[in-house]
Amino acid sequence: GTQWRKDQEQDLKNVLKNTDEDIPLVFVSGNHDIGNTPTRETIDNYCKNWGDDYFSFWVGGVFFLVLNSQLYFDSSKCPELKQAQDVWLNEQLAVAEKCKCKHVIVFQHIPLFLRKPEEDHDYFNLEKSVRQEIMEKFHKAGVKAVFSGHYHRNAGGSYRGLEMVVSSAIGCQLGEDAHGLRVVVVTDEKIVHRYYSLNELSSQGIEKELLDMLAKQN
Repeated sequence: GTQWRKDQEQDLKNVLKNTDEDIPLVFVSGNHDIGNTPTRETIDNYCKNWGDDYFSFWVGGVFFLVLNSQLYFDSSKCPELKQAQDVWLNEQLAVAEKCKCKHVIVFQHIPLFLRKPEEDHDYFNLEKSVRQEIMEKFHKAGVKAVFSGHYHRNAGGSYRGLEMVVSSAIGCQLGEDAHGLRVVVVTDEKIVHRYYSLNELSSQGIEKELLDMLAKQN
């Protein structure tokens, strides 16, 4: 909703054109894309520019779910869109339960929690009753990990075998972390991840342990 929106979107698209074509890009909507209180209009605008606000896909026997977590934060201006995502999510989780997935992994912008499942609700996590309902659904469906941003700091914890992974930002830092990104390696048996600063990546690259795991997968 700012005067810079269109220029910022175009800048990002121009930069992303330089990404190696072998690297698929998956976009996850957040508060800076559709607002803290999304509307049908802000979500439609996002979808026109970046694709669906929630969807699923398979890679190598791993089932991925991408959610619009703003609908769980405040759907007061578009309750019917939250309801539609809820129906869809229940269907997808039923698929996950029935299929013999190697793993089920979720991407959503707002973390379920930052460190402990029972922590108090604030701007950076989901409200407790909403969180509890989603965590139970995920646990029942065998979801292994949820990857989120939003906090602009690294954090995370676990709930009944479900790992909550919160990654810091490549841009604006609100804590002590360096500008960076999280590298995740998914094998048949496990999900391994590590946060790297941009300086580490440019000077040393990814550590040998993760590269070896990747090589074994190919």
